[in-house]
Amino acid sequence: MSFTPQIGIKNQNKTMKTTTNSRRAGFTLVEIMIVVAIIGLLASIAIPNYVRARATSQQSACINNLRLIDGAINEWALETGQASGAVVASVTTVSAYIKLNSNNSVPGCPAGGSYTTTAVGNGRQVSCSMSTLAMSPHIVP
Repeated sequence: MSFTPQIGIKNQNKTMKTTTNSRRAGFTLVEIMIVVAIIGLLASIAIPNYVRARATSQQSACINNLRLIDGAINEWALETGQASGAVVASVTTVSAYIKLNSNNSVPGCPAGGSYTTTAVGNGRQVSCSMSTLAMSPHIVP
Protein backbone atom coordinates (compact mmCIF):
# COMPACT_ATOMS: atom_id res chain seq x y z
CA MET A 1 0.00 0.00 0.00
CA SER A 2 1.23 3.33 -0.87
CA PHE A 3 0.30 6.71 0.36
CA THR A 4 -0.72 9.30 -2.20
CA PRO A 5 -0.97 12.82 -1.01
CA GLN A 6 -3.87 14.85 -2.29
CA ILE A 7 -2.76 17.99 -3.93
CA GLY A 8 -4.91 21.08 -3.85
CA ILE A 9 -6.97 20.22 -0.77
CA LYS A 10 -5.30 21.90 2.12
CA ASN A 11 -7.45 22.50 5.19
CA GLN A 12 -10.43 20.33 4.60
CA ASN A 13 -12.89 20.37 7.43
CA LYS A 14 -12.83 16.97 9.01
CA THR A 15 -15.84 16.85 11.32
CA MET A 16 -18.02 13.94 12.18
CA LYS A 17 -21.48 14.05 10.68
CA THR A 18 -24.12 14.06 13.39
CA THR A 19 -27.85 13.89 12.91
CA THR A 20 -30.00 16.25 14.90
CA ASN A 21 -33.53 15.41 15.90
CA SER A 22 -35.75 18.23 14.73
CA ARG A 23 -38.60 17.14 17.08
CA ARG A 24 -38.72 19.37 20.12
CA ALA A 25 -39.94 18.30 23.53
CA GLY A 26 -43.57 19.30 24.09
CA PHE A 27 -47.14 18.30 23.38
CA THR A 28 -48.79 18.03 20.01
CA LEU A 29 -52.07 19.68 19.19
CA VAL A 30 -53.88 16.35 19.24
CA GLU A 31 -52.61 15.57 22.74
CA ILE A 32 -53.73 18.95 24.02
CA MET A 33 -57.15 18.53 22.39
CA ILE A 34 -57.59 15.14 24.06
CA VAL A 35 -56.75 16.61 27.48
CA VAL A 36 -59.21 19.48 26.95
CA ALA A 37 -61.92 17.01 25.90
CA ILE A 38 -61.36 14.92 29.03
CA ILE A 39 -61.51 18.01 31.26
CA GLY A 40 -64.72 19.09 29.52
CA LEU A 41 -66.25 15.66 30.05
CA LEU A 42 -65.39 15.70 33.75
CA ALA A 43 -66.79 19.22 34.12
CA SER A 44 -70.05 18.23 32.40
CA ILE A 45 -70.44 15.46 34.96
CA ALA A 46 -69.47 17.50 38.02
CA ILE A 47 -71.27 20.83 37.47
CA PRO A 48 -74.89 19.52 37.63
CA ASN A 49 -74.04 17.60 40.80
CA TYR A 50 -72.54 20.75 42.31
CA VAL A 51 -75.64 22.80 41.47
CA ARG A 52 -77.92 20.12 42.91
CA ALA A 53 -75.85 19.88 46.11
CA ARG A 54 -75.90 23.67 46.49
CA ALA A 55 -79.70 23.81 46.12
CA THR A 56 -80.12 21.01 48.65
CA SER A 57 -77.88 22.71 51.20
CA GLN A 58 -79.72 26.02 50.75
CA GLN A 59 -83.02 24.20 51.25
CA SER A 60 -81.75 22.55 54.44
CA ALA A 61 -80.47 25.86 55.83
CA CYS A 62 -83.76 27.60 55.01
CA ILE A 63 -85.83 24.85 56.67
CA ASN A 64 -83.61 25.12 59.75
CA ASN A 65 -84.16 28.90 59.82
CA LEU A 66 -87.94 28.35 59.49
CA ARG A 67 -87.87 25.99 62.48
CA LEU A 68 -85.91 28.50 64.56
CA ILE A 69 -88.28 31.33 63.67
CA ASP A 70 -91.31 29.10 64.38
CA GLY A 71 -89.92 28.27 67.81
CA ALA A 72 -89.18 31.95 68.44
CA ILE A 73 -92.78 32.83 67.57
CA ASN A 74 -94.05 30.25 70.07
CA GLU A 75 -91.70 31.56 72.77
CA TRP A 76 -92.68 35.17 72.02
CA ALA A 77 -96.38 34.27 72.23
CA LEU A 78 -95.91 32.54 75.60
CA GLU A 79 -93.83 35.31 77.16
CA THR A 80 -96.05 38.15 75.97
CA GLY A 81 -99.33 36.36 76.68
CA GLN A 82 -100.52 36.26 73.07
CA ALA A 83 -103.57 34.14 72.40
CA SER A 84 -103.83 31.64 69.61
CA GLY A 85 -104.62 33.50 66.41
CA ALA A 86 -102.66 36.64 67.34
CA VAL A 87 -100.96 38.12 64.32
CA VAL A 88 -97.17 38.35 64.23
CA ALA A 89 -96.30 41.56 62.42
CA SER A 90 -93.00 40.41 60.96
CA VAL A 91 -89.99 38.23 61.63
CA THR A 92 -88.23 41.15 63.35
CA THR A 93 -90.93 41.05 66.05
CA VAL A 94 -89.37 37.88 67.42
CA SER A 95 -85.73 38.86 66.81
CA ALA A 96 -85.04 38.89 70.57
CA TYR A 97 -85.71 35.14 70.66
CA ILE A 98 -83.41 34.18 67.79
CA LYS A 99 -79.64 34.13 67.56
CA LEU A 100 -78.91 36.95 65.14
CA ASN A 101 -76.41 36.71 62.31
CA SER A 102 -73.28 38.85 61.91
CA ASN A 103 -75.38 41.78 60.63
CA ASN A 104 -77.48 41.74 63.82
CA SER A 105 -80.55 40.66 61.91
CA VAL A 106 -82.70 37.55 61.71
CA PRO A 107 -81.09 34.99 59.38
CA GLY A 108 -82.63 35.09 55.94
CA CYS A 109 -83.19 32.46 53.31
CA PRO A 110 -79.80 31.52 51.79
CA ALA A 111 -81.43 31.13 48.36
CA GLY A 112 -82.68 34.73 48.39
CA GLY A 113 -86.26 34.10 49.50
CA SER A 114 -88.12 36.15 52.11
CA TYR A 115 -89.92 34.99 55.24
CA THR A 116 -93.52 35.91 56.03
CA THR A 117 -95.33 35.26 59.28
CA THR A 118 -98.94 34.33 59.97
CA ALA A 119 -100.99 34.03 63.13
CA VAL A 120 -99.81 32.31 66.31
CA GLY A 121 -100.99 28.73 66.63
CA ASN A 122 -101.46 28.09 62.93
CA GLY A 123 -99.84 24.99 61.49
CA ARG A 124 -97.15 26.99 59.71
CA GLN A 125 -96.50 30.24 61.52
CA VAL A 126 -93.72 31.25 59.13
CA SER A 127 -93.16 30.48 55.46
CA CYS A 128 -90.55 31.15 52.81
CA SER A 129 -91.27 32.67 49.42
CA MET A 130 -89.24 29.80 47.89
CA SER A 131 -91.77 27.22 49.12
CA THR A 132 -93.24 26.93 45.62
CA LEU A 133 -90.08 25.54 44.01
CA ALA A 134 -90.63 22.22 42.30
CA MET A 135 -87.14 20.74 42.81
CA SER A 136 -86.39 21.75 46.40
CA PRO A 137 -89.25 23.53 48.13
CA HIS A 138 -88.45 25.39 51.36
CA ILE A 139 -91.21 23.91 53.51
CA VAL A 140 -90.94 22.60 57.06
CA PRO A 141 -92.00 18.93 56.91
